[in-house]
Amino acid sequence: MYKIDIPISEQDFDDYFMCRWKMLREPWKYPLGSEKDEYEQVSQHRMIRNLNGEVVAVGRVHMNSAEEAQVRHVAVEKASQGKGLAKMLVASLEAVARAEGAIRIVTNSTQASIALFTSLGFIDQSGAPKELGEQQRQQMVKKLTDPSSILLHPKWCKLLESTWHETIPISKQMGIKLHQYTGRTLETRASLNKNINLHGTMFAGSIFSLATLTGWGMIFLQLKEKGLDGEIVLGDGNIHYHKPITMQPRALCNIESLNGNFDLLAKDKKCNIKLNVAILDGDNPVAEFSGVFWVIPNIKNEK
Repeated sequence: MYKIDIPISEQDFDDYFMCRWKMLREPWKYPLGSEKDEYEQVSQHRMIRNLNGEVVAVGRVHMNSAEEAQVRHVAVEKASQGKGLAKMLVASLEAVARAEGAIRIVTNSTQASIALFTSLGFIDQSGAPKELGEQQRQQMVKKLTDPSSILLHPKWCKLLESTWHETIPISKQMGIKLHQYTGRTLETRASLNKNINLHGTMFAGSIFSLATLTGWGMIFLQLKEKGLDGEIVLGDGNIHYHKPITMQPRALCNIESLNGNFDLLAKDKKCNIKLNVAILDGDNPVAEFSGVFWVIPNIKNEK
């Protein structure tokens, strides 16, 4: 049994970098410390532990730009090779890149790892600079498309996301983005790295904010669907936490959970809408939010 972890403590990082050095630097007789570079502080790191808690695989990802992520320093100890750990690790790093909003991911692969990255959907692009002046590299690129993602009414979805980021700037800093809207379900996601606490999990307040904005967004889109308009405000919100978020923060709001009469807005009357939002860590449910929102009609001035 193997477990993907995020290094948090000083000991975690000591074990993480030791694994990297042993596999990627010691064979070429480079000293301890040569395994690190200037991007460590702005990268997200992942490692895999075995049943004994020993770090047997490591890798990292960092953003080259707002649209491009780069995977580097993927290594698996010899005794643990051939068990799919490298694929597991790269998939985890790819999920991080998606959460950060990357639309493509690159890596400078050695000849030995080209087959691995090819099997994961990466395509040869061009030659890359030699690392440490010795190992020839090949740049490989993968476009991060999500075939399961559906954006019905993309203009409305873009307007919703820009409204969040412009009127509630912290939502952009939290990395909250609209991931999917089918007309019946709204899914949002947030960046774990931008909302992480000292335990390596997502802040409870950030989870509440993600849930609230998802519920608010579902009402926003339903108003568009019905040709109505109004100011949406949160009247009451409650959340029950069951497990921490350690990988991929997701929020889902289904139209079946909405309870209220939107037609009151057409009569220039305010209405309240009750709804539920499910919070997941990847595919695992971790919390439930229930909220009451008021929609205040924008009453036109009569002559």
